[in-house]
Amino acid sequence: MAGSDILPRLEDTKKLGFGLMRLPRKEGQIDVEQVKTMVDMFMEAGLTYFDTAWAYPGSEEAIRQALVERYPRDSFTLATKNAAWRCESREDAIAQLETSLERTGAGYIDYYLLHNLGESRTAYFDRYGIWDFAKEMKKAGKVKHIGFSFHSRAAELEKILEEHPEMEFVQLQINWADWESPTVESRKCYETARRYGKPIIVMEPVKGGMLANPPEKVRDILNRAGDGKSYASWAVRFAASLPGVATVLSGMSNIEQMADNLSYMKDFRPLDESEKKTISDARIALESMPIIPCTGCDYCAKVCPNDIGISGTFSAMNIVNLYGYSEFAKSQEIWLVKGHGRNPGTECIECGECEKVCPQHIDIREELKKAGAVFYPQ
Repeated sequence: MAGSDILPRLEDTKKLGFGLMRLPRKEGQIDVEQVKTMVDMFMEAGLTYFDTAWAYPGSEEAIRQALVERYPRDSFTLATKNAAWRCESREDAIAQLETSLERTGAGYIDYYLLHNLGESRTAYFDRYGIWDFAKEMKKAGKVKHIGFSFHSRAAELEKILEEHPEMEFVQLQINWADWESPTVESRKCYETARRYGKPIIVMEPVKGGMLANPPEKVRDILNRAGDGKSYASWAVRFAASLPGVATVLSGMSNIEQMADNLSYMKDFRPLDESEKKTISDARIALESMPIIPCTGCDYCAKVCPNDIGISGTFSAMNIVNLYGYSEFAKSQEIWLVKGHGRNPGTECIECGECEKVCPQHIDIREELKKAGAVFYPQ
């Protein structure tokens, strides 16, 4: 299989990768000094896989300062991505690689991914010839391995894998909460990639942080079996325990999260049968509760013509859904929306552009109406 030869190299990461989508911030800017400390902790633990993207604002520059300029190039592996769906021409799309190389200063990219394939987004990679471009860049030595990240359903994943056997690995959204989800289809996508023999990189193992602080009913189940383990540890170890998973990305946002991840992933131990049963019980409990499956990726924010604070609203609404309405939920709505967009209760024009790019397939317009009724009653 096309991806089988890179599996041993990916497994050198000891199953944990540093996702750079949610880096710590200070006064609105990425806190590079804190990132340096986190990088040092990660590297000292013998871990080497870093994941960024052209579309993550400031991330590529931050990892240049925190990693590339401070460590030998052969001591780490770097992944970044091409978001052709953000471009209006082939020239713009292929220019992303040179921009990424300039921002990171890495000289070459170890793992180059076509970013966020699925639904209407895939067509941009076809239209602009990015599949062939990726192969050309691999041949030229600018990238070492090529693959793609994917946010859609299993049938579409199979079609892409069938049409593009040159792709060496896939990056999938896998977590215990979405394992049997009819919209995310974590298990079905995982099994599809396995059938095609592709090494799997896992993203969103903690579901945008939601599984690091689950509702009380779920916490009780994990606490009874956890021996003091963090809730995030259950999520990351679930994904890392799956056969064929080479690396699990954790989007760490502070030193404390890094320390927690290292405490159980530096010397990784797969889930045993009792722990798998605990996860199954937790999933059943969570599925009985009404939450909006938003991971905070903010792809919706990039296309919203009215700058609506969608992910912030959903974060606040999930506090209501899981814990009940409170002044804290209201304060979160005010703070998050003021920081990330405009009032969804009165300013959403219901154009539907957000739903076209949502990796979670959320009925965003309907959920915003519900949130507006809660937070901005007429």
